[in-house]
Amino acid sequence: MKSVRERMDIQSAYREVGTYRGAAEICGVTHKTVKRVVETMLNNGPDPAVAHNYDTVADLVAERVERTKGRISAKRLLP
Repeated sequence: MKSVRERMDIQSAYREVGTYRGAAEICGVTHKTVKRVVETMLNNGPDPAVAHNYDTVADLVAERVERTKGRISAKRLLP
């Protein structure tokens, strides 16, 4: 199984060259792997298992920014 970074590299290469074999040459994988990664992305959308490291605090940050009318700095939000 390819890592998220490798899948993103494959998708980027495919968008640049437009062919499975061309993207495979750039990424060092087979054209079948490129086809599988690209079709999975087209059918399923972005990988839902990939979470952002800020997902757990997004609500807190939004509340603080709203409360201070956007005047709070990231340094104050860090703790």
